[in-house]
Amino acid sequence: MKLIQIKKREDMSRKKELLIRIVAVFLSLIFAGLVIKILGYDPLNVFSSMVNGAIGTEIRFKQTILKAVPLIITSLGILVAFKMKFWNIGGEGQIMMGALGATFVALNLPDLPRLPLLGLMMLAAIAAGGFWAFIPAFFKTRMGVNETIFTLMLNYIAIKFVTYLQYGPWKDPGSQGFPKVAMFSKNGTLPTLFGLHIGWIIALVLVVLVHVFLNHTKKGFEIAVVGESQETARYAGMNIKNIVITAMILSGGLCGLTGMIQAAGIEQTLTSTLSAGYGFTAIITAWLARLNAIGTLVVCLIFAVLLQGAAYIQISMQIPAAAADMIQGIILFFVLGSEFFIQYKVSLAGRLAGLRPTRREAA
Repeated sequence: MKLIQIKKREDMSRKKELLIRIVAVFLSLIFAGLVIKILGYDPLNVFSSMVNGAIGTEIRFKQTILKAVPLIITSLGILVAFKMKFWNIGGEGQIMMGALGATFVALNLPDLPRLPLLGLMMLAAIAAGGFWAFIPAFFKTRMGVNETIFTLMLNYIAIKFVTYLQYGPWKDPGSQGFPKVAMFSKNGTLPTLFGLHIGWIIALVLVVLVHVFLNHTKKGFEIAVVGESQETARYAGMNIKNIVITAMILSGGLCGLTGMIQAAGIEQTLTSTLSAGYGFTAIITAWLARLNAIGTLVVCLIFAVLLQGAAYIQISMQIPAAAADMIQGIILFFVLGSEFFIQYKVSLAGRLAGLRPTRREAA
């Protein structure tokens, strides 16, 4: 006899979805607070310090925005692939390859005027990231290779390749033996606006463009149809292989652009740690945003507050990094868990539901 029944919900009101999410956040704070208390800290003080550390001063607020920018752009790339149920777990590698492409241009054309140089760096980053995403898309459409494992493994190849360049061919001769790539010329760095590099403007523009692309263009419609049902897409005469490859090139190109922005806006050079886990974190934020471009902007801003706040309490309150990560994990666990209850209805059956068992069940 089944004691628990799980059924996919056909529909749910916006109010009920909001209520479930609010309850999830409330429970996450309670359980995170209990963990903080067990560790010997005051939960209210820790939570207030996290908020203060993220938006309490102009400098902290800018740091939060700088964390949100790569997260937003990478999430947009990830959601394009996820929209057609192509599980692109390769954001990290695509970011690194995008940074590599941008660095190649920056190092070889350092004296080019700023605008054309940055334009070429962006194009190179988009091309490199798109190519890195094209590889698994090609093998998926031609041979049915599992894209989850393929894209995941390509992450490590990209990171190790950049490490090789950093320690070898691209090592700066003037670094006195320290393994680093030469710094970009001033023309190869992003200009600033309101004290932040213009990556935040690029992120806002991309949110609008991706939203329009997915919801108001033929190709965006085709991506959605392929995600819903390949049989329906095939019946409608769509070229599924072409759609998959096009969407993945776009997905990888957006992630590659993140690499260029991090290289030209933050590091001002190429490093093997440049991706900073954004490729993996973007998977979470894309899902939390329900694969919606506008929702991605909101979710990534909130997530950046959480990241910056957690980093702040490690310094200000001497909370161990593992404890700060645990707090983040608890909050994410409940928030992600709420999505399950929004998508599925859980009910009790048999004796647990107060129903009388049949004679056969009683026997």
